[in-house]
Amino acid sequence: MPFGSTLAALATEAALGYPGVLFARIGHPVVWIGAAIEALETRLNRGSPPRRRANGIFTAALLLAGAFVIGGALQAALLALPFGVIPLALVSSSLLAQRSLHDHVAEVAGAAGFSLEEGRAAVARIVGRDVSRLDEAGVARAAIESLAENFSDGVVAPALWMALFGLPGALAYKAINTADSMIGHRSARYVDFGWASARLDDLLNLPASRLAALLLALASGRGAREALRAMGRDAKKHASPNAGWPEAAMAGALGLKLGGPRAYGEREVAGAPLGDGRFEANVSDIRRALTLYQLALAGLWGLMAVGAAAGLRTGSLPLS
Repeated sequence: MPFGSTLAALATEAALGYPGVLFARIGHPVVWIGAAIEALETRLNRGSPPRRRANGIFTAALLLAGAFVIGGALQAALLALPFGVIPLALVSSSLLAQRSLHDHVAEVAGAAGFSLEEGRAAVARIVGRDVSRLDEAGVARAAIESLAENFSDGVVAPALWMALFGLPGALAYKAINTADSMIGHRSARYVDFGWASARLDDLLNLPASRLAALLLALASGRGAREALRAMGRDAKKHASPNAGWPEAAMAGALGLKLGGPRAYGEREVAGAPLGDGRFEANVSDIRRALTLYQLALAGLWGLMAVGAAAGLRTGSLPLS
């Protein structure tokens, strides 16, 4: 299993991120996947509800299979090059978001420390909720919740599927995760067409969300007991079958109460509370969450290193 190549991809993304000049010139894999999803949705999201659901199942299957095949072909082509593990690490790193996630949340901490309005503007770039009514504590909680959830589906999940199936696994995961974010909503337009993408995304994120929560809990040191307690008690209360796990772990580790009511445009969501600590989060808590995130990342890197070392002992190639 390609644990070594995943570790190389993590290190590459941590060092380089996704260069802005590259994004400006050729875009990003998620943008390309999004364009494909938009084209399929425009063509296939029509007809009766049963037909929309059937077309949505076909769309999810096509995205999953297409991404896996394309990823496999690209991985084989890169590994056929001299020192092919280097370009493979570069390409694979584009599917991870550990550096950008840290930077975006750190920007919220910096902006919120300057003014509430700037804090709202910064957090609006990483959450989908209505930020206009958030107070300082609301901005801090939104940033911390986003950090926890995206640690799972933006870092741990693609790394896990990459470690198991290489570039094809990570690309296939990213295709379904992008589809869920675009069409996996319970609105009148997408409730049928996006059903399969949303359910498949739930399934693919299930192991990663538990692993992400465990990494956060273990990284918290003396807060591990409270993190584990919050996970066991509160994770299942979340509307998502996965997001509640890392969010509850983060809440317990930091001694905070996350979740609760929030607004998405005109729609109000009650939201179950996660954790039993302070509700009044602040900028210092965002910075503590970022430190915990970095420690949990170190744990993820450690797991990949152990997997790579095990591959060496069994005689398999560490980077393929």
